Amino acid sequence: MKPIAAALLVGAIALTGCSNMNPTEQRALSGTAIGAAGGAAIGAIAGNAGLGALVGAGAGLAGGLIYDQVKKSEQNSYNQGYAAGKRSSQTSQ
Repeated sequence: MKPIAAALLVGAIALTGCSNMNPTEQRALSGTAIGAAGGAAIGAIAGNAGLGALVGAGAGLAGGLIYDQVKKSEQNSYNQGYAAGKRSSQTSQ
């Protein structure tokens, strides 16, 4: 039971460092962590958890950064549409 408590404590301490991250950093870290966990699970089934975690972390990082670019593009499109609508409503008054 003590190793589990120690792992939870280490995880909690590690997560406190994430509070000052920008959205890009958060998405990259989340993608990497999720990819590493998934890769380790698949790698354990295939016989090499370390290699699976490494490959999964790389794929997760790439996925997190791609997702970040999509979200930034969505936000940029929203801001452009909002500004255009605001200009349109001001000129029609």
